Amino acid sequence: MAIATGTKAPDFTLKSKNDEGLADVTLSENFGSSATVLLFFPLAFTSVCEAELCDIRDSLADYSGLDAKVYGISVDSPFAQDAFAKANGLNFPLLSDFNKEVSTAYDVLFADLLGFKGVSKRSAFVISKDGDVVYSESSDDPKQLPDFAAIKAALA
Repeated sequence: MAIATGTKAPDFTLKSKNDEGLADVTLSENFGSSATVLLFFPLAFTSVCEAELCDIRDSLADYSGLDAKVYGISVDSPFAQDAFAKANGLNFPLLSDFNKEVSTAYDVLFADLLGFKGVSKRSAFVISKDGDVVYSESSDDPKQLPDFAAIKAALA
């Protein structure tokens, strides 16, 4: 079961690919300045993941208006994520949990999904400016999108 609300968010540093190359993104760098939305998704270049992340792309101003940074996280390599982001015009960072450490820490890792071992479950977390988990959602159904209204409500 995913980590619960009211707990401290496990800190992490993950790789993201941008036009300049690989960059480290550390969750705790947001603490004290903005809330954070973490969206774990199973795999790049799949239809449901594309729908989810394009929805976020199209409503990113809503999250910015609520003083939140948004990150997509999957076990894909940062290079595959970069191609996926460019193909879909994504305007927020995708973070590579290639080693599956963060998905494990947040307890959102499928043991087996369609024969693939260790794929992130579709999950959403809202982390307060203080580093506390204020919203936690995870689904064993990879086709179930997160409750975007509930995520925004947790940021308000």
